[in-house]
Amino acid sequence: MNKSLKWIIIGVATVLVLGYIGLQVMQYQTKKLSPEDTVVYDNGHLNLEIFYNRPYKKGRTIFGDLVPYNETWRTGANEQTTFTTNKNILVDGSLLEAGEYSLFTVPKEESWEIVFNNRAYSWGADWQTGKAPRIEKFDELVVEVPVNKNFKVTEQFTIDFKESENLILVLFSWDDVVVSLPITSAK
Repeated sequence: MNKSLKWIIIGVATVLVLGYIGLQVMQYQTKKLSPEDTVVYDNGHLNLEIFYNRPYKKGRTIFGDLVPYNETWRTGANEQTTFTTNKNILVDGSLLEAGEYSLFTVPKEESWEIVFNNRAYSWGADWQTGKAPRIEKFDELVVEVPVNKNFKVTEQFTIDFKESENLILVLFSWDDVVVSLPITSAK
């Protein structure tokens, strides 16, 4: 092997290693600002799990500005938000089969579209456009639910489960907005 080829190989290997290290540092830094979280609902036979990243408000106007109205949002920060169910369920009365889904939302002033997409995406937003990478032909289920205003501002984006009568509610809370998504077991 001649000397120039050897130096080219060493140079390429160095660039690849430094690129990998840079990517790891960048992911660590962004996760520090919007930490990962997983919320779980488990009643013995039905298990629901949502993985997401939790950005902070930090004095910003959230809906209609940081998160534009009428555009697909990754529903958090960093990686794609995912929703997993071990059983078939009814989401606002519509069937969603057991499985793992990318969870997108389309916030509007009076309602949100909640989107269960059956494709996995490597990151929550396209690097060039900053837009969520949703491909609509892979949407398994889209439901629209009303927006409720909260009297108390939620500083950090939060997804949680709450039981109410015969329903499981998925609550999306951030800033002065709360959105409730009703879920029941499919028979």
